[in-house]
Amino acid sequence: MNVLVTGGAGYIGSHTCVELLNAGHRVLVIDNLCRSNPEALNRVRKITGKELLFRRIDLLDYDPLLAALREFSPDAVVHFAALKAVGESVRMPLTYYENNLAGTLNLCRAMSAVNCKNLVFSSSCTVYGNPARVPVTEASPTQNAECPYGRTKLFVEEILRDAAAADAAWHIALLRYFNPVGAHPSGLLGEDPRGTPNNLLPYIALVAAGKLPELSVFGNDYPTPDGTCIRDYLHVVDLAKGHLAALDGLPRFAGARAWNFGTGAGVSVLEVIAAFASVSGKKIPYKIAPRRAGDVVATYADPTRAREELNWSAELPLAQMCADAWRWQTQNPDGY
Repeated sequence: MNVLVTGGAGYIGSHTCVELLNAGHRVLVIDNLCRSNPEALNRVRKITGKELLFRRIDLLDYDPLLAALREFSPDAVVHFAALKAVGESVRMPLTYYENNLAGTLNLCRAMSAVNCKNLVFSSSCTVYGNPARVPVTEASPTQNAECPYGRTKLFVEEILRDAAAADAAWHIALLRYFNPVGAHPSGLLGEDPRGTPNNLLPYIALVAAGKLPELSVFGNDYPTPDGTCIRDYLHVVDLAKGHLAALDGLPRFAGARAWNFGTGAGVSVLEVIAAFASVSGKKIPYKIAPRRAGDVVATYADPTRAREELNWSAELPLAQMCADAWRWQTQNPDGY
């Protein structure tokens, strides 16, 4: 089928393009490249030996977006394009609301105009806020998102639910994934943040490589076994394959439906540091810093629904996530 991927030059988007192309789909990437690099798409072509189309378009710019969709005639859309840094969203909430909400509204308008109503939306576990109980199921409350980034994901989910309730032609997967990490095993694709990374594993990799002096661990007085925050880390390749499972499952589910994508196991910050040090053979200097605004104590998924309804499960362990992230770092010391 023809699959449009917004934000396809980004970290998760580029890995998903690999899986889509390998599965025989025709792919168009739309990306404004504000947080990504077009070299990632060249790497996708190299890994797969297949061509993909690319248009540099901002979702806030409706007319070229609509023209691209009319030319490509997508059967389905996988929507990644969004700003996603928790801390930055606390400092710049209006930018996040404009980009993430208005961009999605424009996308849905354009999809309706070309009669494409199959959508896989990149949501996030941040919609659960600071959950009262773990593991988190899809039925867990979603009204307590702790930061503007999380609220944009929550608001978009509500918008998409309303759209699907008003028009039965919509089939929408709301993929609430937890903490994607790692890189493609080839070492050709990985997470390439601009400037200082906001996410844990890329930061650890730069410390291990000697490019940053030490890691700041934000808080060691949380009510967890070692005092640091707990997250559910899953390999980005597992996650990319999950998007194919969601695309395949869309026809079976009417309206908008949510699925958690995670391993079902929580790992603390200190445990991730230890795992990366073991794989890389490098010492990871760190210091304890004050708690960070927007962080939650512990969150990890109950992925039962995805396993039962989409036949998807995360398979790759933490050691593999760290090994692939380290391979990416050593083969691409300056990113793309």
